[in-house]
Parts: sequence; structure tokens; C-alpha cells
Amino acid sequence: ATFVYGRSVSKAKWLCLPIVIGGVILASVKELDFAVSALISACIANLFAAFKGNENKKLMETEGLTDRIGSIGNQFAITSILGFLLSIPVVIAREGNRFGEFMKIAKSTPAVWQNLVASGLWFYGYNELATMTLKKTGAVTQSVANTAKRVIVIIGVALVLGESLDPIKLLGCGIGIGGVLLYSVIDDLVK
Repeated sequence: ATFVYGRSVSKAKWLCLPIVIGGVILASVKELDFAVSALISACIANLFAAFKGNENKKLMETEGLTDRIGSIGNQFAITSILGFLLSIPVVIAREGNRFGEFMKIAKSTPAVWQNLVASGLWFYGYNELATMTLKKTGAVTQSVANTAKRVIVIIGVALVLGESLDPIKLLGCGIGIGGVLLYSVIDDLVK
């Protein structure tokens, strides 16, 4: 946002980011069993999510937008449709040869369709809410909140799967969430 869109973030907020990132690193320090390709894919996804957030915010500030497309929900729907259409060539190039295999499994296992529809609806609802939140905040704030979401997911998954919450993991989660809280109020505290 700072380099591409010229949006400024206070120095105090910049100083909060290492706290948030450090908390996430600390919370996941024992999770060293991962694929490098998954890490790279996640970084690319985060980059595009930040780009999408900034573009959506820029579009929201466009004069007369509400008159042309209606609500923020409509804007999100249009963005989602465009994103889907732009991803089709990538999906065909990367996974097209496995489409027949997927259809075979989907026809024989009803849970595949149920999970596909359920996850799609949850994902759509979550992201539409995130777009509506973006109107009230900024893209950087939303990205920082997304980081807090990761920490909360770590705790939630550990609880659901019955994994132990090591003290180091809990400390990292606390630091990450505390960093997000500090990020959200630091400008008021510094005044």
C-alpha cells in the first residue's frame, strides 16, 4: 500500500508489525513440517490478497460507484466473478489433466460436493464481510487483522484436533494478538 498506492502508515504502526509477525512465528515455531511450495504459494496468495484489498478500497472511493453498481456486496460479487474468470486458465494449465479424476471421485462420493459447496459459501461470506469491513478501515489494517486471524486459527485448530498448546505456542499467540491490538490503538496512544 505504501509503495504502490502511496498510502502512508505511521512509524508507530510500522514498529508494531514486527511484534505481530514475531508472535505468528513464535506460535508456529514447532510446525517445521511443511512444503516450501506451500510457503511460496501462501506468500503469493497474501500478496494478491493485499493487492485485491487495496484495489477494492480504491474502487470504493471512486465517485459515483454506489450509483453504478449498488452496494459493497455487489462490488464484492463482481470482484469475485472476475477473479474466478481470471483463474480459469491457471487452473486448466496446472490441474486440467486431473479434472476427469476429480469428476470420478465427486460422482462416487457425495461428501465431495457437499464440502465443495459448503466451503465455497463460507469463503464467499467471509470475504464479503472482509470487503464490507474494508470500507470502514483500510487495507493495511485489514492485512494486520488477517495476521491475527492466523493466530486464532492456530489456537482453534489445536483445540479442535486435541493438540497440546505448548507454552511457546500460547506465548506466540498472545504476542501476535497483543501486537494487533497495539497496532489498532497505537496512533491514539502516541498522540
